[in-house]
Amino acid sequence: MSVTREQRLVETFVDLADTLVEDFDVIEFLQTLAGRCVQLLDVDAAGLMLIDQRGHLHAAAASAENARLLELFELQADAGPCVDCCRTGIPVINADLDARAEQWPRFAEAARAAGFTAVHALPLRLRGTVIGALNLFCADARTLSAADVGTGQAMADVATMGILAQRTVHQSELLAAQLEHALSSRIAIEQAKGVLAERRHITVDQAFDQLRTASQHLHRRVRDVAEEVMETGVLPPVPPAKGKHP
Repeated sequence: MSVTREQRLVETFVDLADTLVEDFDVIEFLQTLAGRCVQLLDVDAAGLMLIDQRGHLHAAAASAENARLLELFELQADAGPCVDCCRTGIPVINADLDARAEQWPRFAEAARAAGFTAVHALPLRLRGTVIGALNLFCADARTLSAADVGTGQAMADVATMGILAQRTVHQSELLAAQLEHALSSRIAIEQAKGVLAERRHITVDQAFDQLRTASQHLHRRVRDVAEEVMETGVLPPVPPAKGKHP
């Protein structure tokens, strides 16, 4: 029996809720969210930016390497849909890069070079508080439907509530330390991706898939697996799945 879009959406919210546990990991949570956006929405890539307590933007997660690099470029250029969305709290919907070339000249050029022609940005906000934005990228000039916009904003709202809940529970000092830890995790993961990609002659996206697969099968955080890769130079062995028959 085929799985409907509504069923996948329900499963996504259940999976996201499962990550909101005592050892909540911001990066892993947002990485899951980015991947699910691509599965559920009519987009080709997704990424998320977070605002730290000093008001600085950080690229926190992305579904693919080209999206991650584009978000880093957007931060460097200090211009683009996600930056605008974070500053204003206003969604950017169906932004054709050719039409927005004058508004975001460097970003539009870089995004087209990365294979995208349209972008969207949805705020991570609760009432008047904006803590980041969800970036959505399309490889062609398709229009994001009202239903997809609503679903995307709902997923952004879930991320917002999860992060703000942690701020309430752990207080601002602990959250600042956690964000620093999350960004440190991202560095470790990026380094491990590079090691695996070079040694296995695969793409960085494939390397990240292998890191996540090992993490899931070993019931360990992606960061922990990445640190082991950096220490040993190899991916830890994954045990064969139990109870599966050919």
